Amino acid sequence: METLITGILLGGTYALIALGLTLQYGVARIMNLATGETLVAACFIAFWLFASYQVSPLWGLFLIAPAAFVINWAIYTWLLRPLVDRAKTAGMLEVDSILATFGLLFLFQGLMLRSFGGAYTSYTFLAERFEIFGGYYGLNRVVAFVAACLIAGALYLFLYRTRYGTAVRAVAVNPNSANLVGIDVASAAALAFALGGALTACGGTLLSTYYTFNASMGVVFTMKALIIVIMGGVGDVRGAVLAALILGIAETAVARLVDPGLTLAATYALFTLVLLFRPQGIFGRQQT
Repeated sequence: METLITGILLGGTYALIALGLTLQYGVARIMNLATGETLVAACFIAFWLFASYQVSPLWGLFLIAPAAFVINWAIYTWLLRPLVDRAKTAGMLEVDSILATFGLLFLFQGLMLRSFGGAYTSYTFLAERFEIFGGYYGLNRVVAFVAACLIAGALYLFLYRTRYGTAVRAVAVNPNSANLVGIDVASAAALAFALGGALTACGGTLLSTYYTFNASMGVVFTMKALIIVIMGGVGDVRGAVLAALILGIAETAVARLVDPGLTLAATYALFTLVLLFRPQGIFGRQQT
């Protein structure tokens, strides 16, 4: 039971990271390889606000998320939108976006190394025990999970209860058809990319409350987010959440029952099984 609950608490934070990439890839058609760097940058900013100004990471969300939204909107508008306009096929856009964001990965990583150094960083926030079904867990993990659920719930309401959210989902399904019914595809894609960056930053802020991080580990989170997105089905919000929970439980089980050093290997093993037996993802439809 303890392994299951710990895995779910971790998976809740993973879900925010994966939802960010789901929006960027599923709607804007941008495979953002700098996702992990956005997350790590949010970790460092949350740490800096807490250590320098005693700003709680929970309050820090109200600063970090809007900043990430604006930065990602600018990145899409000035760097990625020209690639979208010139791409003649979806495959060409995917290749160009991978190369462009691969460059951003090293740019952001270099800036973080310059600003914060390469040492591992952590800070103490709500480091207290919290009882769930007779077991004790870190209060910081529980609070991070609850905050992640609230943010994910707000995203669900936006996507499924607002007109603009419906437009975003329509672009995810078919940009050409969405354009025919009067939806501004370019604006919806820019919004989705910016919102995806903000969600990733929220995930990083919450993860920093109980996770040790450094400036070079963004690629690990990028791979995890990519694995979750593919496991859940590209562009499917429900699948991303469920896949994130599965991954969190799998990593926790391997760390506790086998060897903590094998968690990444377990992640890739799970990913391989999905590719072999369910390549369209958990909720994806088989292509015919």
